[in-house]
Amino acid sequence: MPRNWDAHYAEPDHVNLTPEPLLVEAADLLRPGRALDLACGPGRNALHLASLGWQVTAVDSSALAIGLLRQNAGDLPINGILADLEKGEFSIAPEGYDLICDFLYLQRNLFPAIRAGVCPGGVFAGAIHLLDGAPSDSPRDPRFRLNPGELRALFDGWKVLFYSEGGEPERRRHTARIIARRA
Repeated sequence: MPRNWDAHYAEPDHVNLTPEPLLVEAADLLRPGRALDLACGPGRNALHLASLGWQVTAVDSSALAIGLLRQNAGDLPINGILADLEKGEFSIAPEGYDLICDFLYLQRNLFPAIRAGVCPGGVFAGAIHLLDGAPSDSPRDPRFRLNPGELRALFDGWKVLFYSEGGEPERRRHTARIIARRA
């Protein structure tokens, strides 16, 4: 049964506005431009990018998460969009973004559009759960977890600026992490 994200974000303990360290690193590589934050939740990464001067489009299927993002954004240049990516309710514009980020969300059929959506010289930054055989890890459904090496292969032909696979103490699960620049 799919997770109820509105119920998830209704719990204050599940609302973390600290940006992903990997995103902070990726943003340092580029001058602010247009960014897309996929499955943004309450917007921790979108808020960080917008505070640096990025024009951010942030997409999530949770109305509560988008509401929290809009509430916290104030006058920051963020366009929060309520859309279910799995249902195709949002299309990534080809070469529409200088930076696309995807943290802890896996929709394999979205990667061709992600690759096409990054402008030449732009960057993709992401971290996605790995299949590692640990029975206690979540998400348990293998559709939402990458195979080892899969994330790197998705960006074949790009300049990989950073890549790692392994555990992250703050998450207690294994992830693949990447920063890749489109040629």
